[in-house]
Amino acid sequence: MEGAVRVQILSQMGISEVPSQYIQPPKNRPGSVTENIADLSCQHVPTVDLSSEKESVLPAIREACRDWGAFHVINHGVPTKLLDDLRRACFSFFNDFPMEDKLKYACNPNFAASEGYGSRLLVSSENETVLDWRDYFDHHTLPLSRRNPSAWPHFPPEYRELMANYSDEMKALVQRLLALMSESLGLKASCIEDAVGEFYQNITASYYPPCPRPDLTLGLQSHSDIGAITLLIQDNVGGLQVLKDGEWLLVDPLPNAILVLVADQTEIITNGQYKTCVHRAVTNASKARLSIATFHDPAKTVRISPVSDLVSKSSPPLYSSVLYRDYLSSWYSSVPEGKRNLDKLLLDTSK
Repeated sequence: MEGAVRVQILSQMGISEVPSQYIQPPKNRPGSVTENIADLSCQHVPTVDLSSEKESVLPAIREACRDWGAFHVINHGVPTKLLDDLRRACFSFFNDFPMEDKLKYACNPNFAASEGYGSRLLVSSENETVLDWRDYFDHHTLPLSRRNPSAWPHFPPEYRELMANYSDEMKALVQRLLALMSESLGLKASCIEDAVGEFYQNITASYYPPCPRPDLTLGLQSHSDIGAITLLIQDNVGGLQVLKDGEWLLVDPLPNAILVLVADQTEIITNGQYKTCVHRAVTNASKARLSIATFHDPAKTVRISPVSDLVSKSSPPLYSSVLYRDYLSSWYSSVPEGKRNLDKLLLDTSK
């Protein structure tokens, strides 16, 4: 059982200040956070309609991946009822049930990214990191050999079935998206998925309780996702920010849309043509917020490198190859600020 105090407990205590371990250093603080989410809304994160003709979808995806590393998809084929029901079930788990019942599903604090209910992502170390103002439940969903629904909440009663169905829908959508991303670069449809290999999928439901000092804290620190691609749904509260041209822009929740985030391994595979998305989550003082992120990673034994079709004399490899196990280990043993791990792999192309 994880020993860290749940953020929800701190929030429910009615404290006026946050404990020091949640206070971000000045350079990382979000500053004044308005209660009016619309005032900070990023109106420019691209939206791709997957029901459109491929001739218009491919260039839209290419532009979004190159310029943003993020885009919404609509008409994606995932049932709206499933999205709504899963959001409702996850919010209910965090919000409606006694802490003693939730703690029965607590994750193991001695292992990074262990399955279960937690508040602390990274393993404790002598160099203590600032904590996120967030509780979460991490589900190991794919391959099927990792999927153990008995490790997931049994309340509300439909929770496990919804999560399993959502996992399958996300895998199918990711395969479709990676094919389109490959084709948008002039590659064969299976290229990026072939480079990634079998998906190791985790689904993380994050609960951000109201915070008395949104100006000092972050719900989730600045980072880029370590795997290949992430699909995210959120509620209507808002709080996700993406870094674009040095500025933090709030992603306005788009009803029934799914947000696609390009992750580190895809930037390597595409030799830097598609950019990983640096993002974070801010807090607010009045409303709890929920998001559900579905991560798709390679197996730890897979070596990731730029695909040969995107490397030439005029376009040399920008990144050295890396065993995903090593990349994973490095990320979880350090503070995931920005793209530090990815930048370590950059090659000097000036020679």
